[in-house]
Amino acid sequence: MVAIAAAVLFGLALILELAGTSLSVVTPQTLTTAGLLCVALHLAGIGTARPARRRSRR
Repeated sequence: MVAIAAAVLFGLALILELAGTSLSVVTPQTLTTAGLLCVALHLAGIGTARPARRRSRR
């Protein structure tokens, strides 16, 4: 779920960068930073649908 949010943020950043515009507080750099944060959270396992499986030693 967090990875989808990152993709949307990166898409918006790309559109704003190509258009050469920025909203009042939201700039392409801000959206890129937010997208990288979402990717980092996704890689850390936050926002996944199910918890990570643990291996048991037998």
